[in-house]
Formats: sequence, C-alpha cells, structure tokens
Amino acid sequence: MRVPLVVALFVVPLFFVPSRAQTAPEAGLSGFVEVPAGPITMGTDPADPLGYENERWSPAGGTGSVEVAAFFISQHEVTVGEFRTFVEATSFRADPQALAGPADHPVTFVSWTDALAYCRWLEGVLKTRPATPARLQQALKDGWRVSLPTEAEWEKAARGSDRRTFPWGNEPRKDRANYEMTATTPVGRFPCPECPFGLDDMAGNVWEWTRSPYQPYPYTTADDRDNLGVDALWVIRGGHFADPARLVRAAARGAADPGARRAFIGFRIAISRF
Repeated sequence: MRVPLVVALFVVPLFFVPSRAQTAPEAGLSGFVEVPAGPITMGTDPADPLGYENERWSPAGGTGSVEVAAFFISQHEVTVGEFRTFVEATSFRADPQALAGPADHPVTFVSWTDALAYCRWLEGVLKTRPATPARLQQALKDGWRVSLPTEAEWEKAARGSDRRTFPWGNEPRKDRANYEMTATTPVGRFPCPECPFGLDDMAGNVWEWTRSPYQPYPYTTADDRDNLGVDALWVIRGGHFADPARLVRAAARGAADPGARRAFIGFRIAISRF
C-alpha cells in the first residue's frame, strides 16, 4: 500500500484557551493544555483499509505502545499574527508569504528551522514575562524546553489513549475539522468537544511540523535525539485543508525536508522535558 502523497512528494524531490484576537507573546503565555504522562498505542492495524504502510509497527503487528512523559501543548496552531509578532520583535527573515494571510489563520510557508526559531524566541518570552502562568514558569526553571512536539507527543495529544481513528472518534466528520476544502480557516473554527484534550485543528487545516526525524516504525524516544545534525526529513502530522479524510486520521504520517516552505504546512508548540 502506498504511503501518503505528502511523504512521496518530499522524499522524491526533496490550561487555558486564548482569545482568537490575541497574538504572541500574549497568546503563548496562557494558551497551553497539559497532557498527563502515560502510554499511547501508536500506529495502525494492518487490517485497517485506511492505513498506510508507514503507520505499521511491523508487517505482522500494526501497533506498538510508547510511554509518553507529561508535557504541555498549545491549544491551537501558531497563527499568522503570532508569527508576525515574532518577526517584528526579532527581525527574523521570514518568507513574505508567511506574513501575508489573515492574522487568525495558521501560519504557513514556514520551514522546520523557522518553527524552531519561533520556539526559541517564545521560550525566552515565557521565562521573562511576569504574566507567564506559574506552572509553566516552574517547568521552564526545571529545564523543560519550548519546542515542537515529538511525533509521540503529537499523536497522544490528537487521539488520547483509546486508539480512536480521528481526534473526535472513529468516523470522519466535516463539522469537526477543515479538510476536503480549498483554504485554511481561522484556528478554532471547528470546536472539538469530543477530542481527548479539547485541542483545536489536530486534524486538517495545516500539516504540523514535529521535532521527530522521519524513520520507519517502531518508534522509540531515541529517534528524537539521534542524528539530529544530519539532513533528515522531519515528520509532519494532521493533514491539511485539501486532504481527504484518510490523511487527517490521527495515525497518518507525512514528512518533509527541513527547508520546505509550503502553503499547507504550519506548526504548534510543546513544552516538555528533554
């Protein structure tokens, strides 16, 4: 069975809900949800007709269990307005297309390195602003870092621990995510009360960068620390606005070159212990 198109595309050539009107650093100070420690079952059963080969733990067994430490993840994808604030504060050289969209839509045309630069800036903001919530302040004092979520963190945030197919359940729902459409929508346009952590847009809108290099399963936490200096492909998750339901499943995996800037790739933030 073929891997998702977005993988082939790049492999071959290449506790608090913020107001939607807020922009970073204000939104970044409080717009995080805590995901507790515990195991997650990653991957897709070989009998699932929607699954791709790159989601399978092995030819004989489609899933595997990974223990995930507690972490914080942002309620929504980083928006154009939030990224614009970062650019204005740092004079970062961003792709002009990343700053051109509506302020409340997810930022796109950002590379993996662009996303990490935003994370480094936001970490400094969170450490120094008095308004940072006490729990986040303490986590940062204890050595936690602001970065992209790992692939395992992302999947746990999307599907919880009950192996659901989509963040909201096992059937596709057009009222829960922006997919099979023509453009991005404002973050949070599709509330998801059934989602395990109530996060916005874990399916659809834009693919999201992770800090995991793309490797075949089985997944291990060492995957997120080894060989980070090489020119790897990096995992993207969640699907985007024009994808079919199959690609916005919580287990679907894509990958992209770290320098890729595309109209369908964005990111969200995690705070975790490295």
